[in-house]
Amino acid sequence: MQKNKNIVKAINKNVRSSPRKIDILLKNIRGKKADIAIRNLSFAKQRIAFDIKKTIQSAIANAENNHQYDIDNLYIKEAFVGKSIVLKRFRPRAKGRASAIKKPYSNLTIILSENTNNKKELHGTKS
Repeated sequence: MQKNKNIVKAINKNVRSSPRKIDILLKNIRGKKADIAIRNLSFAKQRIAFDIKKTIQSAIANAENNHQYDIDNLYIKEAFVGKSIVLKRFRPRAKGRASAIKKPYSNLTIILSENTNNKKELHGTKS
C-alpha cells in the first residue's frame, strides 16, 4: 500500500462541543481552498468555529514547515469529527429526582492536500 505523499494532517482532541454541531461547520469547508475556509470560519457566528479555524491554521503550518508545500495550493481534502469523552452531570429536579446532563467532547481531524495539477483554461463550451 502506497501512502499519499502530498497530504498533511492536524488533529484537535477533546474539543468542547458535540460532533453534530461541529459537523455542520465542517460540511461548509470540505473541498475548499484553505484560505477561503479560514475566511468563512472567521465570519461564522458559532463559538466552535474558532477551534476549527485554529486546527486548519495548524495544518497549514505543518504543511509549510514540515513538507515545504505552497500555501496557495492547499485545499481541504477531508474534514471529519468523531466522538470523544462525555462528562456526565446531574441536575436536581422536582420530588427529589435527578436528570442527567451529558456534556460531549469531540476529536476534530483536518487533512489538507496540495493541488498540483494546474488546469489550463479551456475556450468554448464547459462540457
